[in-house]
Amino acid sequence: MTESRTEGIPHQHHPTTYGVPLTPAPAWVAASTGFGANGHRGDFGETFIRMLAAAANLDAARRERDRVGVDWQLGHPGRPGVRRFPVIEAQVKCTSSPTVHDEHISFRLENKNYNWLAGRDYELPRFLFVVLTASDPMAWSQATEDRLMLRHAAYWMCLHDHELVEGKKTDKQTLHVPRTNLLTVESLHDLFSKDYRDMLVME
Repeated sequence: MTESRTEGIPHQHHPTTYGVPLTPAPAWVAASTGFGANGHRGDFGETFIRMLAAAANLDAARRERDRVGVDWQLGHPGRPGVRRFPVIEAQVKCTSSPTVHDEHISFRLENKNYNWLAGRDYELPRFLFVVLTASDPMAWSQATEDRLMLRHAAYWMCLHDHELVEGKKTDKQTLHVPRTNLLTVESLHDLFSKDYRDMLVME
């Protein structure tokens, strides 16, 4: 079953056929090292965010070293009457086996990554971006003469009002990412709101 308001993201699904039917792979796939592997999927997820940022006319800087749970820094020059050169940070996760409910998406995040997002003791607002894509990498994109379509969607969540957790770094927390938090050009700009800066502890 699919829902029109999410342009085909299934309400319930089998994780191996998420989103679209599997398609026959062309010959070059066999020689493409890591095609469809976790690293490939992660790169697609980050590029998905980069494409949205470009469409939103945001400056996007990718972190070269993943030491503090930040994949992208996004910013823009600011607007008249508001803070100049605002910046936010994002951790990006990509999955092809989401658990989609009516109101939210259940997503499991390791404690280490969770604690890099939770709490208020940060210089800049941080967000989790969860990209949902098809299990078949041949369905991730479709290019025609009038469009480049990327499947399927990304969602955001802010954890500054959550407490840090204890336990092993590899233990996982289940997050309920609201489906209303669809990441779009407009909602990306909304994340620069003063409301998220006010959630931080400022000395």
